[in-house]
Amino acid sequence: MRFFLTALTVLALAGCGTQTETSAKSSSTGQVIVFAAASLTESFTKIGRQFEQANPGTTVKLNFAGSSALARQINQGAPADVFASASPTNMQQAGDAASPVTFARNRLEIAVAKGNPLKITSLADAAAPEVKLALCAEQVPCGAAAKKAFQTAALSPSPVTLEQDVKSTLTKLRLGEVDAAVVYRTDVHAAQSEVDGVDFP
Repeated sequence: MRFFLTALTVLALAGCGTQTETSAKSSSTGQVIVFAAASLTESFTKIGRQFEQANPGTTVKLNFAGSSALARQINQGAPADVFASASPTNMQQAGDAASPVTFARNRLEIAVAKGNPLKITSLADAAAPEVKLALCAEQVPCGAAAKKAFQTAALSPSPVTLEQDVKSTLTKLRLGEVDAAVVYRTDVHAAQSEVDGVDFP
């Protein structure tokens, strides 16, 4: 899974290792509006704080959601200086986006309750009829990636819920409403005090 970053008004985050160019809009208001995939919540929150410290008087306003929802908001006129999407498809849907660049990669994992009580060790285990499984909706990058993974493994899971972003998907597991959730490795890491992660090919 690749994450794509674009500067909608010629602005890039220094925290991503790129040169910073401030747009007229951002320099006049002192605010940088960042739309980022939900899976980037922890990392971009930290980067936003670092950017504010390095640029006194600047405020970073962060909007996290599923990449498809963010692309829709941008197309409907929502102001955004930076769009960080979890897929090229959603990046292309943001019509006024500048040329995007890949700035990070991620992988899917099966998130399970701490201690893995059902002993889930594979996609086949997660797709078993007796396992309550949460997935992202297909139009969301984590859902599209999960669908491809299950298809490649010749499996047809029957999820009990399809969520609109990866954080909502993981929340279903954290609340005990499901037995497993297919999310990004970084999301498992962020919730490692509550969940365990199971890798798969």
